[in-house]
Amino acid sequence: MPTMQIPGERLATHLEGELRPLYVVHGDDPLLVIEAADAIRAAARRRGFDERNVLTALTGFNWNQLSQAAGSRSLFGGRTLIDLRIPNGKPGREGGAALQDYAAHPSPDALLLVTLPELDWKDEKAAWLNALGNAGAIVKLVAPKLAELPAWIATRLRRQGQSADAAGLAFIAERVEGNLLAAHQEIQKLALLHPPGPLSVEAIRDAVLDVARYDLDALREAMLAGDAARYTRTLDGLRQEGEAPPLLLWALAEEVRALAQIHCGLAQGKPLDGLLRDARVWGPRQGLIKRALKRIDRSKAEAALAQAARIDRMIKGAGSGNVWDEFLRLGLALDAS
Repeated sequence: MPTMQIPGERLATHLEGELRPLYVVHGDDPLLVIEAADAIRAAARRRGFDERNVLTALTGFNWNQLSQAAGSRSLFGGRTLIDLRIPNGKPGREGGAALQDYAAHPSPDALLLVTLPELDWKDEKAAWLNALGNAGAIVKLVAPKLAELPAWIATRLRRQGQSADAAGLAFIAERVEGNLLAAHQEIQKLALLHPPGPLSVEAIRDAVLDVARYDLDALREAMLAGDAARYTRTLDGLRQEGEAPPLLLWALAEEVRALAQIHCGLAQGKPLDGLLRDARVWGPRQGLIKRALKRIDRSKAEAALAQAARIDRMIKGAGSGNVWDEFLRLGLALDAS
């Protein structure tokens, strides 16, 4: 079976047809990867994959769990979505072998979804990725370039029945500095504050520059700075305002994923400036990340990724506990010396 490459913009059309046995989703922006993976999960649920098994391959992961998840059968006869996340994009020798074994004999009662960050050209030629692509489909997400960002924002506004002129689109694009998650936040804010229809530049400016409102940028900055008091205060403000937990998780997970990715590259002797660029860390955020790297080591960043995965399971109903308490623990753990 030949490798199937699905561009991000064609994924929705593909998912209307017959599903492949497995999907690999990777890209250079967390928001696009999350949205594509969510679309595949929803399509799997519509096809009767009612159960979900989430596996996060961090350091020391037991790859036998993959074959065990594929071999387990539901007491109720349902099929299982195996949701495998590889946060650093490196399954290693053992993981690569396990993925190739699975690709050679995919379970008829399971659908495997593998999500990774952006892969470099060497990883894209790896045997394990080629094996997965031959057995299923690879979805590579490419973030719009800065010059393309206004058009991307315009498309997202149209989905919620709104529009803006070139000046309004440019204002949002300049404000988010290429960060799609931040752009997504601003677009959602506009949907909450204004009815469908054209948006004036003044309305956009007022919404985007509403400094009285607790926002996700403040929460991210407090976490990276290790400012526990500000983090706690901002988190409580977001909770009282009814902010959606998935959006908070996207924002915080993006930062800890960048920290883990950069630490991994530094351990391989790669230059910091290139790693910041690869992790899509731009503008003033570079200073925050550089200072955080000195305080948050690789093991702490990977532990934070594992905590984010637990929060994700709780949000989706696959884990028990209070999501807001877990957000607090996440921030305080990164503040600990």
